[in-house]
Amino acid sequence: MATPDRALLLVDIQNDFCEGGSLEVPEASDIMPVVNELILDASHHGERIIASRDWHTVDHVSFEDRDGPWPPHCVQDTHGAEFHPEMNLPDSAVRVSKGTAFDQDAYSAFDGTDLDSFLKRQSISRLRVVGLALDVCVRASVLDALKLGFEVELVQDGTRAVDASSADEVFEELKSAGATIT
Repeated sequence: MATPDRALLLVDIQNDFCEGGSLEVPEASDIMPVVNELILDASHHGERIIASRDWHTVDHVSFEDRDGPWPPHCVQDTHGAEFHPEMNLPDSAVRVSKGTAFDQDAYSAFDGTDLDSFLKRQSISRLRVVGLALDVCVRASVLDALKLGFEVELVQDGTRAVDASSADEVFEELKSAGATIT
């Protein structure tokens, strides 16, 4: 059997980015049926499933009390940092933690994680991407993946933006950068 050259990248589908979380993305839970369908499809085709997550320290540089832009969110080992309970993430999924240093922020799943090296060792050249938030971490992850030479398919129904009014502009930016929007 041939090794699939495509992987599913699930970006930051965590409690703090969903309804009731400290950095809630509007309508975040609406992506769960699409996400779970894609997880099933990837599993069926033997594709790698990678789930990135913010995994911040208690006193992270991105937090408002440290003059960062965001309220405290996704603090290591808290409920808010856990993956959304409705996401059917298999045990075999690779978990990638980002934003783990006190004084360095990371928006992209590739930033400081060596994810690109892992994917290349697995002969993966194509990524299907969903997650939160479109205008922040999904955007950064897609742009980095493209810069690193991966083909990227962003599933439009599998993402939501912090600022919903920016969604069309972000989709257009990512399409112009080389991503396929489906």
